[in-house]
Amino acid sequence: MPYQQVDDCSIFYEDIGIGDPILFLHSGYSRGIIAFSGQIQPFFHSYRCLMPDFRGHGRTISESKDWDTPIIAEDMAGFLDALQIRRAHLIGYSLGGGVALHMAVKRPDLVRSMITIGCGGAADPDGADDFEPEALMRNNQNKFIERMKILHSEAHGGDWQHHMRQSTRDWRMYPCLSEQDWTRLTMPMLLIGGENDSFASPQRLLKMQERCPQAEIWSVPNGGHRPHMPTEQVKEVNKRMLDFLKTIN
Repeated sequence: MPYQQVDDCSIFYEDIGIGDPILFLHSGYSRGIIAFSGQIQPFFHSYRCLMPDFRGHGRTISESKDWDTPIIAEDMAGFLDALQIRRAHLIGYSLGGGVALHMAVKRPDLVRSMITIGCGGAADPDGADDFEPEALMRNNQNKFIERMKILHSEAHGGDWQHHMRQSTRDWRMYPCLSEQDWTRLTMPMLLIGGENDSFASPQRLLKMQERCPQAEIWSVPNGGHRPHMPTEQVKEVNKRMLDFLKTIN
């Protein structure tokens, strides 16, 4: 599988399919191909699907183990530049939605369109305290701890606690866009959230649409935080996303 060097970061990525490129931006505590396993088969027939692992995650290796949403957004812009991809569609889930927003603000020239899933456009620290390493150990979350050790072993080099502290810090702080930042987001956008997802509630999607009037919004009926996954409404969400992408010139 390929790696791409971007500054101090050796980014592991999957490169599947042929066609217009889509950069899939995964959630926290995940990897690219895991967060978007339900999109591979429907999308790769028509699109080049790029699924990188972020700095601090999965099989990506970097000198600095510190990361946050803006740093990852810079990495992802550099990743497209290094692959000589002039423009790509972005699909970002949860943390990846925030990365997509920050990337599109800083490098709108790279972004043909954007889809966010499970991202409400503003920082929401609710629940972050429970994912601090001390809280996980205190609450005997041994299976989750073991998963973080294994899933990100190459990225954190064995220091899973540092990974979790970076994650909770980012959770509390991002995405964080200024009003001027929002005015730079003029590309076609589709904002998806499960109607039962407090992080991307219908009210939060409407607030994002107020700032970006060109954006389409969809609250997935009975959807949770991961409506695009096989355990939820993957077929309906895939159809909605593919229909949206077909409208992009």
